Amino acid sequence: MRLAALAIAIPLAAPAAAGGFLLQFPLDCTLGDSCHIQQFADHDPGPGATDFTCGALSYDGHKGTDIALPYLSDMQAGVLVRAAAGGVVLGTRNSMADQYATDANAAEIDGKECGNGVVLRHGNGWETQYCHMKRGSVRVESGMTVKPGDILGEAGLSGKTQFPHLHLSVRKDGAVVDPFAPDSLDSCGGPAARTLWADPPAYQPGGLLGAGFSAAVPRYSAIKAGSADAAPLAADAPAFVFWAFAFGGLAGDQLDLTVTGPDGELVSHREELDKNQAQFFRAAGRRLRGGHWPEGSYTGTARLLRNGRQVDSFTRSMVIAPPENPASQ
Repeated sequence: MRLAALAIAIPLAAPAAAGGFLLQFPLDCTLGDSCHIQQFADHDPGPGATDFTCGALSYDGHKGTDIALPYLSDMQAGVLVRAAAGGVVLGTRNSMADQYATDANAAEIDGKECGNGVVLRHGNGWETQYCHMKRGSVRVESGMTVKPGDILGEAGLSGKTQFPHLHLSVRKDGAVVDPFAPDSLDSCGGPAARTLWADPPAYQPGGLLGAGFSAAVPRYSAIKAGSADAAPLAADAPAFVFWAFAFGGLAGDQLDLTVTGPDGELVSHREELDKNQAQFFRAAGRRLRGGHWPEGSYTGTARLLRNGRQVDSFTRSMVIAPPENPASQ
């Protein structure tokens, strides 16, 4: 359960004037809950990277907006990609595998970094491109006309990517345009004077993607897959671990992990990030020292702090049942 909206969310400017080119949000998800914007277009003309607010949610040369799903299990369940604006389908790709990009598959991805996707032409020089879609999910073909909101396919993990997401590129006369700040790609600061969004999404500078309980520190692959949460734990679980998954971490950020149970506070841990991390997880807990964990309700809370201020928080609760054979304890 998410406790509150991001404390330092930045309000965005009004959309472009009526009659101009406007975009609808292209993914069937809720920002700050079932998806987040992991990276924005790069506004640093040099070798560095910055998003349109001068924040760190970008990388050198990034040419679009990455709308990410928290877990692979979300992608597998299916999240629809929709046309951000009406137009004509220029081209599609639909056969690339959903897999993490590695050195082993670099050759098959080379030249097809977008993965499965769709390109739409909207008139007056505008185009949008939708990348990393799920194999076999693309529902449109070249030459088709689509309306805003029409289904194009589903978000996936194809092409050059390390997380399930939709990459949306916007171009005007072939040049990259950031829909959050369309007037310049070589400067930053916020908020922009205008955007291309009909309903501008809030800027989230980082946050919690999820949290859960397990009987050992989980593997990062299990966290990303969405299979790490083992709640409710058994009364005789060898350890009690609370973990949290986050994005947009900056060096100096602090992640607080606390758990309260029937006997009061069980876990209290704070860890500071020593470097920027696009995605990361941290875990803390206690080992069972004989007997069993007290039966009852447990609540874990994760808090991401930046410069002493709360950026985001996330809670997860569970109930530990009585041991099945208390006489043997």
